[in-house]
Amino acid sequence: MTFHGTIDIATARNSLRRPLLQSTAARPLGDAGVATYDNISLTIDPDIRTAWCHMNVPGKPIVTQSLLDDLRHMQDAMPDLNADFTAATGAPLTHFVFGSRTQGVYSLGGDLRMFVEAFGRGDRETIHHYARTCIDVVYQNINALDLPLITIGLVQGEALGGGFETALSFDMIIAERSSKMGLPEILFNLFPGMGAFSLLSRRLDAARAQKMIMSGRIYTAEELYDMGVVDVIAEDGCGEAAAADYIQRNASKFNAHRAIHQARRRVNPITRDELSDIVDCWTDAVFQLAEADIRKMTRLVAAQDRRFQKAVPPSMVGCVA
Repeated sequence: MTFHGTIDIATARNSLRRPLLQSTAARPLGDAGVATYDNISLTIDPDIRTAWCHMNVPGKPIVTQSLLDDLRHMQDAMPDLNADFTAATGAPLTHFVFGSRTQGVYSLGGDLRMFVEAFGRGDRETIHHYARTCIDVVYQNINALDLPLITIGLVQGEALGGGFETALSFDMIIAERSSKMGLPEILFNLFPGMGAFSLLSRRLDAARAQKMIMSGRIYTAEELYDMGVVDVIAEDGCGEAAAADYIQRNASKFNAHRAIHQARRRVNPITRDELSDIVDCWTDAVFQLAEADIRKMTRLVAAQDRRFQKAVPPSMVGCVA
């Protein structure tokens, strides 16, 4: 379904600022309705029973070890938060939406600087630990955080490499029209090893997943919508409003929709062992890279550094009722 509707943006903004219920989770929650993580924010909209989580990584919008650690803490805290919400309102959360606060970027993917430095030291353990934490996060996403939720990846801008893998790990993807997604790892002689093949094989098939990975192509949101990878297209600047509108319009069908996602996971299960075996394969491949491949990676790191001297939060300008 392509999103063409409108929503009252003042209402959407206000709902996103509602206070987050106090939780007994591992991390304390701030008075302004934002969890006290360094790399993510977490807010609750009680009107649509939805948790909104946004990446807000200082500097470059990449997947750092610190971000991964925050995500694991948040995932572990969600059952308690859902229980508190249910006790306070009489009904559980129904949706979890995961986006980014960086203007024009969902995530550029893995921490290439860390890869280069660890490779130079011959430090396999650091790289392997990072990759294992990635699949811990992805596996929890795949299984809807072990909660009776529908999960949504909200892509506003670029989602590359591990960023695209993250979006794919949710039940649905809502993407703004100008968003671009892809798996460019082949350009420096590597492959996306934290779930891409498993996730794309289930959404498409193994042959098309392999073709996408080996091409290194960057796809538009509309191309991926036509392929069935993206579920909803939103107009630029309207991603959050489109997600809220989708949740509201389908509230009466939530039971059926969640059951369908459960059935899909049962028909095409992705096991922790599958993800772990692929990570081991990926780690081996990292330490088979040639110096020329590492130089390409280093040049990409430098280009990212120049681009993201300062991150700017996204706005909702242009999405009008």
